[in-house]
Amino acid sequence: MATVNKHLSSYDASALPDASSFRFGLVVSQWNEEITEGLAQGALATFSDCGVAADHVTRWNVPGSFELVYGCQRMMAKHPEIDAVIAIGNVIQGETKHFDYVCQGVAQGIKDLNLMGITPVIFCVLTDNTRQQSIDRSGGKHGNKGVEAAVAAIEMAALRSATQ
Repeated sequence: MATVNKHLSSYDASALPDASSFRFGLVVSQWNEEITEGLAQGALATFSDCGVAADHVTRWNVPGSFELVYGCQRMMAKHPEIDAVIAIGNVIQGETKHFDYVCQGVAQGIKDLNLMGITPVIFCVLTDNTRQQSIDRSGGKHGNKGVEAAVAAIEMAALRSATQ
């Protein structure tokens, strides 16, 4: 597992670009809400720690992870001032191929948004084999992938700003 011996919440805020003027979007799946809410809170805490005002973050909820792509696309269309969007979701392996279709569709959709748009979309969708793995990566023993996604969003917003 990629998170073994790595704590996802470790970062040095002083080494990041100044994020105080950036605006961010969170599109959060309501499916597996305990997990996705932990990821969203990790991202929000990181933004706050890095000087991003609460009113510089727009949050939309969508029913499930498959709907993240549409939610991100609509957020970017409605709010062109947003510098980066984080897609937050959680898909846990079950007994059917549904897991594979949802994971592939979301990953492909977010990749497509990144290729076709000017606003970076950060992939913060946990795709785990078990609920415990998701708990461990959304504020548990491996930290919080939402923190890592917020750090990536700050870095990508700075890249976007520098290349406009």
